[in-house]
Amino acid sequence: MSETVVARPVLDGARAAAADAAFDGFVRTGAAIEMKAFTGVSGDQGGYAIPREIDQQIDAVLKSASPIRSIANVVQVGSAGYRKLVTTGGTPSGWAGETDARPVTGTSTFVEIAPPMGELYANPSASQAMLDDAQFDVEAWLAGEIAAEFAKAEGAAFVGGNGTNRPRGFLQAPTAATADATRAFGTLQYLASGAAGDFAANGADRLIDLVQALRAPYRQGAAFVMNASTAARIRKFKTSDGQFLWQPSLVSGQAATLLGYPVVEAEDMPDIAANSLSIAFGNFRAGYLIAERSETSILRDPYSNKPFVTFYATKRVGGCVTNSEAIKLMKFAAS
Repeated sequence: MSETVVARPVLDGARAAAADAAFDGFVRTGAAIEMKAFTGVSGDQGGYAIPREIDQQIDAVLKSASPIRSIANVVQVGSAGYRKLVTTGGTPSGWAGETDARPVTGTSTFVEIAPPMGELYANPSASQAMLDDAQFDVEAWLAGEIAAEFAKAEGAAFVGGNGTNRPRGFLQAPTAATADATRAFGTLQYLASGAAGDFAANGADRLIDLVQALRAPYRQGAAFVMNASTAARIRKFKTSDGQFLWQPSLVSGQAATLLGYPVVEAEDMPDIAANSLSIAFGNFRAGYLIAERSETSILRDPYSNKPFVTFYATKRVGGCVTNSEAIKLMKFAAS
């Protein structure tokens, strides 16, 4: 029995494509063949496959940290309370002949110094996925940010802290224009600049008076403290023969000098204004005490607030003026 072959029409999709098939299809049905290329311009054409690059070194706006810690007396304490005894007046003495009686001389007077202390803390969090997937070391970055912020906060407190749950800055100490012999202990002496909110015509002479107001034993190791704006004013002072009072440092890392004493720039010092205490001169190692419980401690806590990891950082530090004769201030006032 012979098999009957039924001729069927060839399906349109199986038909051999002609050279002008694209044009023919467009003419017949309006369809066009879409041509695609891999590019990184849009995500669905290959952009998703291109990894995003991130600089592993995170830049940050630099925060100025006060350098008071580097020139003050820093002590490590083992408890929250710290006391320091300071003698005032010295031990009186007297002269006597070989056979003269030796009457009893006076004794020293003690003053107890207790620097106010406070606790700096920070408590930032990051998700575990962020810590796992970030292109930089998030934990190290957070630790560095906390340390920089702590340095800035404590530096501001050493200059102007009010002593409530923080150090008491040396600018918060009582001030008076009287000399050491008649001024109450704990009160800093100020010298007037000669004009309200400005230097008088003889500004260089006022700076010399400020230096000489500090007694000789304290001038060994003394330094000027001011901010950059005040330093810019003083750098322009000249002597009568045209020489600058300010001597820039010729060695990298060494402070410039003014009247032979190093200048420490502390941005927490106030700008020159009416009645402002914008310049300090003194032996801060003898005059200002910083007491700290320990170095900054950071606790990594992945349990309390899952899925976040919390970094709890603390630092306990205090400070106050210990010897009010060792620091002098310049007040920008007429008197």
